[in-house]
Amino acid sequence: MARIAAGLPQDQLGVKAGLDEGTASARISRYESGIHEPNMAFAQRLASELNVPVAYFYAPDDDLAKLILWFGQLNLKQRKSLVECASKLSQVQ
Repeated sequence: MARIAAGLPQDQLGVKAGLDEGTASARISRYESGIHEPNMAFAQRLASELNVPVAYFYAPDDDLAKLILWFGQLNLKQRKSLVECASKLSQVQ
């Protein structure tokens, strides 16, 4: 989980992303547990604070979330290389 990797408690992340101090922890907890989903603007603020691609929050499983994080850390040349490799792998039957 990106928040934990960043070493931020729920309340601090929420406040950094613009939530009221009194509700920040509860709101972040609801987002993390899937009870509520943040709107796109707030998801973008969270992604910015955590330095992750916003798509990370919408990955349906942990493996895809990891790939999104790793992809976001690559430079343009590395991304192109990875996409080419993935294209070749997807053609293997």
